[in-house]
Amino acid sequence: MISTQAWDDTRRLWSYHQMGHTLRPCSVAIGLGSHDLGVANTAVELYKRGLVPLLVFTGATSPTTRAHMPRGEAIHYRERALELGVPSSAVLVEPQARNTAENIRFSKAVLEDAHVDVSSVLLISKPYEERRAYATACKEWPEVQFVSASTPMTLEEYVDSIGDARLVIDMLVGALQRLLIYPERGFMISQPVPDDVREAYERLCAEGFTSRLIRTDQPAV
Repeated sequence: MISTQAWDDTRRLWSYHQMGHTLRPCSVAIGLGSHDLGVANTAVELYKRGLVPLLVFTGATSPTTRAHMPRGEAIHYRERALELGVPSSAVLVEPQARNTAENIRFSKAVLEDAHVDVSSVLLISKPYEERRAYATACKEWPEVQFVSASTPMTLEEYVDSIGDARLVIDMLVGALQRLLIYPERGFMISQPVPDDVREAYERLCAEGFTSRLIRTDQPAV
């Protein structure tokens, strides 16, 4: 049973993880690979709205995606985009990245190889990964402007889509921990964390929502 306080704290983290950027036209969209095909769906929607002329999907496989995306996250995203009517000429694939920094670094290389001039990027991630993706992208590619986007949905809708409330809370807690510790490791730019968000995170940790935390005495994953 998840307490009322835990749900309140989770909503606070959910809101913080989303950047609230106003979407605008960009040079390209980069869809970060994950278990969530909603990233590909949202990328297609924004392409069809004319916000970007080109999509890049990035990601290899992970323990959570290997079974249902055996050809790799980026490949499955591309296939989804083609199913939804995006021409193959408007989709590039980066199939090697295994973390967010590699997503950005390798996508940049793919775009350079394709001679695409990039000044701005529409960065599409899972809803609770917006801030982490943004902070990492700004560290890896400071020359361009990033606009964060994700599938518009409430926390409750996301929990329903995953089917495991405790896992979702664990993922939000893990993403917040990385925002706290990764800047000093050089993995992302620092983001201000309001006191109420930090306190909510600490309460959730104390309640045992810790399966996605990394040990601070071990290398990051």
